Amino acid sequence: MSEHVVVGTAGHVDHGKTALVKLLTGVDTDRWEEEKRRGITIDLGFAQLPLGDDLTASVVDVPGHEDFVRNMVAGATGIDVALLVLAADEGVMPQTREHLAILEFLGVKAGVIALTKIDLVTDQEWVDLVEADVQELLDGTAIAWEPPVRCSAESALGRDALVAAIRSAAQGAAHRSVDDLFRLPVDRAFSVPGAGTVVTGTTWSGTVAVGDRVRILPGETTGRVRSVEVHGDERKRAEPGRRTALAIPGVDRDAAPRGSVVVAGEGWHATSALDVWLTLLPDAEPLSQRSRVRLHLGTAEVFARLTPIADTAEPGVTTAVRLRLDEPVVARWGDRGVIRTYSPMRTIGGCVVVDPFPPRRPRRPRGLEGKGASEPAQRVLAFVVESGRDGLPMGDLPVRVGTHPKAVDAVIDALGHEGEIHVVDGRIVAAAVIADRVEHVRQAVEAFHATHPLEPGVALEALRAAGREAPQVDFAVGLLAEAGELIVDGSTVRQVEFEPRTSGEDEQLTARIMDGLRQAGAQGLTESELGELVPPDRVQGLIGFQVRAGDVQRIGRDRYYDTESLENVRGIIVRAIAERGRATPAEIRDATGLTRKYLIPILEWLDASGATVRDGDARAIGPSAPLGPRNA
Repeated sequence: MSEHVVVGTAGHVDHGKTALVKLLTGVDTDRWEEEKRRGITIDLGFAQLPLGDDLTASVVDVPGHEDFVRNMVAGATGIDVALLVLAADEGVMPQTREHLAILEFLGVKAGVIALTKIDLVTDQEWVDLVEADVQELLDGTAIAWEPPVRCSAESALGRDALVAAIRSAAQGAAHRSVDDLFRLPVDRAFSVPGAGTVVTGTTWSGTVAVGDRVRILPGETTGRVRSVEVHGDERKRAEPGRRTALAIPGVDRDAAPRGSVVVAGEGWHATSALDVWLTLLPDAEPLSQRSRVRLHLGTAEVFARLTPIADTAEPGVTTAVRLRLDEPVVARWGDRGVIRTYSPMRTIGGCVVVDPFPPRRPRRPRGLEGKGASEPAQRVLAFVVESGRDGLPMGDLPVRVGTHPKAVDAVIDALGHEGEIHVVDGRIVAAAVIADRVEHVRQAVEAFHATHPLEPGVALEALRAAGREAPQVDFAVGLLAEAGELIVDGSTVRQVEFEPRTSGEDEQLTARIMDGLRQAGAQGLTESELGELVPPDRVQGLIGFQVRAGDVQRIGRDRYYDTESLENVRGIIVRAIAERGRATPAEIRDATGLTRKYLIPILEWLDASGATVRDGDARAIGPSAPLGPRNA
């Protein structure tokens, strides 16, 4: 499988970055007329550099002039290998230092030093002095630098050595996973007749293929990819680290400006606030509450105000900071940004995103130690605990935690096995939250039994209403049922040892109801009539208990019968029909002595039970009628 890396140039203006890229790739990356007229790079340029043995580099050429640092940052973000270019006749210059700081803040791990214009210097001591200055400058960085390569774009001196150095640095670059979520920060968008809007950028992560549906954020514009090009060659799919162009018809070009991001998959959202670790350069001024700065993140540049966790963010120190953005951006855990002053513009620090979607309250960052942990499991747990009763959607975790989806699944499985979290209705919830839900359900069921001893159990819907988060309540009920504490019977929940029962006053009231129903016989009593025998507010509870016990039958919405009396009248009706083969309501009325007011509801009840069936305007014996009366 072919490996691919992104190599980005850096260095002071007029030190020969673009000429060096042309020497390496054969491509003049200055495409604008103004760039050629002024002799300096203004915007980003791109070219491809084969490095041999299935290793290829996408080269991003950036401006060196201080007026175009914003474009430099847009190009440098996301690179794997830095190509720091220094002119041998000038040595270390202001933009050399600024670009180097930017590379460090962006987390670049490997780099190559190109000492250009070597053919313009005849004084060997001067070259040695420049190399010593460069080495002193680089000694304090975290970037692994290849030894400086002396070269010249004019004479092609040192080209092979430079390619070898780039290859060596690229082999140690971090591998970008194709299994990750797709993300492409947009650096250019234009319209092509017949293809629609085309967006270009470097694929940061994941893959995108022809026919895939993508979103452009911020703005939530959606579209389907019609075609994919990688370094000008049409492909079916683009993979990480490639210079990519996507044709997305039906999308307005204005919906994809530089700074927007093309994404696919769950979890991506635009955000107007970020919790970050901010590191200021040692020579920067302290930043106080609500200091206004520029944030460069991906290809975006937005204004932001700082809220440090302390009163100020001090130079040379890493501080937890909340950034409130004037415009939304797309960010993921672990993304790196560059901080520049509002005016005049200069680079003063860098940041690492620890929470791309911080809570609104409190307004200061919190919990960044856990959220910023090196182990994904610790980060997941920190985010889940902070989410409280709401939990976190599983689909948000790869973005929120900065780990590709398969790794997140493994982390969730491990934390679940350890009893730290639960997965409830597609959300990750802390074990402590579910423990509270379990206790709530346990106490609610116990209290219901105490106050409603005649009821078979508490309605599941009532538990949900009281617990607010219905899926969590259902989950808690399931845990208690698995533990043998509760029984779920249809839509009701009860303790395992509970049985509805009457005692004391209830027994007297129940006896009074039964006496009334026996006296009413086949005419039965309504709920309001029963309310004349016992307190009206007790009727429903008492009669419901007797119905469930089988002592009482309900017919229709509101008429109750003593079961024995109802069985007697059913026997009379079935026998009357059996004797005649079929019987009309009038004939059944004569046999039972019931008026139509009482007879018709009973006949409809018998029809519903299958004991009788309608036969025109009469009734015949039904399939479930007792055999005794049929043969009587």
